[in-house]
Amino acid sequence: MYEKITQIFKVKELRNKIFFILALLVVFRLIANIPIPGVDQLQLKNFFQNNQFFGMLNLFSGGGLSSISIAMLGVGPYITASIIMQLLTMIVPKLEQIYKEEGEAGRQKFNQWTRWLSVPMAALQTFGMITIFKKQGIIMDVSPFNLVSIIIVAVAGTIFLMWLGELITEKNMGNGVSLIIFAGIVSRLPKDISQFISTWDSSQLFTYLILLAVIIGAIAFVVAMTEGQRNIPVSYAKRIRGNRTYGGSTSHLPLRVNQAGVIPIIFALSLMLFPGMIANFLGNASNQTVANLAKAIGNLFQNQWFYGGLYFILVVAFTYFYTAVVFDPKKISESLQKQGGYIPGIRPGGNTAEYLYHIINRVTLSGAIFLGLIALLPFIIQGAFNMRSVSIGGTALLIVVSVVIETVKQIEGQLVMRDYEGF
Repeated sequence: MYEKITQIFKVKELRNKIFFILALLVVFRLIANIPIPGVDQLQLKNFFQNNQFFGMLNLFSGGGLSSISIAMLGVGPYITASIIMQLLTMIVPKLEQIYKEEGEAGRQKFNQWTRWLSVPMAALQTFGMITIFKKQGIIMDVSPFNLVSIIIVAVAGTIFLMWLGELITEKNMGNGVSLIIFAGIVSRLPKDISQFISTWDSSQLFTYLILLAVIIGAIAFVVAMTEGQRNIPVSYAKRIRGNRTYGGSTSHLPLRVNQAGVIPIIFALSLMLFPGMIANFLGNASNQTVANLAKAIGNLFQNQWFYGGLYFILVVAFTYFYTAVVFDPKKISESLQKQGGYIPGIRPGGNTAEYLYHIINRVTLSGAIFLGLIALLPFIIQGAFNMRSVSIGGTALLIVVSVVIETVKQIEGQLVMRDYEGF
């Protein structure tokens, strides 16, 4: 590792790329800490401590939402627009044709539409956030002119961060949007460490050691599952053209354990916390029946066993759903058949699709349980160590590990390009 780090900084091009990316991340952190005026900081702090949904939104905003900065939404609208466009490609055949059959030009057109969709998404999300914060007493009453100004500034902040992310991606040292989210998560570490030191209790040393072992084990588990894959052997038939023979090679089709990434956790958390938000708004309704029903639903979702169990089930269900969206065994079997490839012992066509469907269901089960446990990691730590709040989020851990692995692979790829073997 020391030799690789030394080699990175010896190559001028790589060194300049790293310093350029670090400079852009510093710019991002500066923007994320410029607040809009008229914010009650105490009310804001209490609101985020008691609301897990907005804590998740703050995670994807890179920490800008918790300070209601000019980049309060971060790259969240862009992520939402990307998910919507991905789902639309499965529904609208024309979009799928543009994305898959028109090559690089089609992908550029698709990405441009995603950027355009991010603008109205950012405006709507900013308006919704300001409305919620006004009702919670976090932001003082603002005039229509100030409201429009805040929306314009927040949308501009999102577009600026999208631009920074694309500049980072162009350097081939990691995905820009992912690195911005990563920087927002990592930026909380000094605050968490200082808070831990200030509340240090020497009598709890054994508990701290167990907690450290759990965290290290969780990181190792996430790395193993993120890198885990099932390789399906694929053989290609020999083809004779004239006096030459083509094909006859063997390869493999990799099926990743975690095909869906962090998307199922986002979907499940959004669905889980929506009833609680509605119940909070309707708890003081004038109709007594509606108010009582809202309070009953709110109390039900405050039950940790009910909440955790339903959360786990939804994560598993959404993992299967999203995997089915991004992985189509029928299309893969057709593609293999057109290329002259086949799985040894399996007939091409329908039998291959059934085999792949059987395998992906088994592999996805492991990935779904893994994501469910990662989503419940804060609840597990709270129950095991009697902690009231946990700053270690399973989703944040999954994002950090995935970004680090992806960035390290891209850096290693650039090092291999500059590595000359001897005779």
